[in-house]
Amino acid sequence: MEGDIIMVIKVNISVVISLCYCYWIGRSISAGTRRLLFLAPIICFFLFIPFNFSSVHLRGNTGFFFAWLGTFKLILFAFNKGPLSSDPSISLGRFVASASLPIKIQQNQPHIRSKTSQDGKTPPPPDPSKHSKSSHFVTNPSSETPKTNGQSKEKTSPTNPSKGHTPLLPYAIKAILLASLVKLYDYSHQIHPKVIFGMYCFHIYFMLELLLATFAALARTMGMELEPQFNNPLLSTSLQDFWGRRWNLMVTSILRPAVYQPSLKATINVVGPSWAPLPAVFATFVVSGIMHELILYYMGRMPPTLRMMEFFVLHGLCLMVEIVLKKTLGSTRRLPRLVSGLLTFGFVAATSFWLFLPEFVRCRIDVMAFEDYAALGAFVKNLSAAF
Repeated sequence: MEGDIIMVIKVNISVVISLCYCYWIGRSISAGTRRLLFLAPIICFFLFIPFNFSSVHLRGNTGFFFAWLGTFKLILFAFNKGPLSSDPSISLGRFVASASLPIKIQQNQPHIRSKTSQDGKTPPPPDPSKHSKSSHFVTNPSSETPKTNGQSKEKTSPTNPSKGHTPLLPYAIKAILLASLVKLYDYSHQIHPKVIFGMYCFHIYFMLELLLATFAALARTMGMELEPQFNNPLLSTSLQDFWGRRWNLMVTSILRPAVYQPSLKATINVVGPSWAPLPAVFATFVVSGIMHELILYYMGRMPPTLRMMEFFVLHGLCLMVEIVLKKTLGSTRRLPRLVSGLLTFGFVAATSFWLFLPEFVRCRIDVMAFEDYAALGAFVKNLSAAF
């Protein structure tokens, strides 16, 4: 544990220095392949970071933050796209925070007001028809108008940063539930394996929710406005709703400009604008599956079986079918929300038990996680005894 703590400090210092270099490259080298070549050493460094740790939690988290989100952000930045390029006047501190933390910085309202005051004009209200669904890599090809899409996103947003801080009570409840799950693992020999898999699902969700909320709170202290990472995924009414609007929105907002939009542009002239979203959706799920296999390898250090890849390919195919059905049947022939919600939950749970969660058991992620908890408890005990 002591070695990992020292390594965390070393890695954080290295990351900050590396991102300062990236910031300078962005100011010195024009966007394109040449900038990507200059950023390539940092991208390779980010991919190597998880191998420095013995803790499965640190390997998984650094793999997610740096090897996945960080590298994708830098690749997008090389071509002047993504969150690192959304504000040309971004400061060095905000650049480092946005590139290294699992957050996406939103444009602050004070910044917009100051800009309009210089013009001496009051800007018109935003046009919903021009609203960009930047947090979704799945577009809705149904008969809904762009205006309806823009309005629906506003209704599904769980928090509005301009209205204040996120309430602490939901996170306190999730922390208690997570601690209860960890305690229940002591009696795992008396619990059915399928129930254990279900516990793993909630364990992963609660842990990600709390971890990302912690980073979001830290960033908020620096005056940054953040978009939420989850939006009540248990309330999803379709696969499109689950993957596009509710589950891990940070990954969604990165995959959209990095994979979905280029794939859409590449196929739109081949199959037409109506059907181009289908191969783009499938390509996005394939890339997501590859990255999940990489994260699993970081954590378990075992050869991949591609079962997790199969999970995302299956969901990509089923989402394509769902999009076709919505487009064909229109908005008038839809299942009641309660029915579609139960079907969505059942499908996600069943496929998770079948393909996703068994990979964590195969790689002994649960065993290594308990070893981390024991090591952390011993470290805290020794530290308190020393003082």
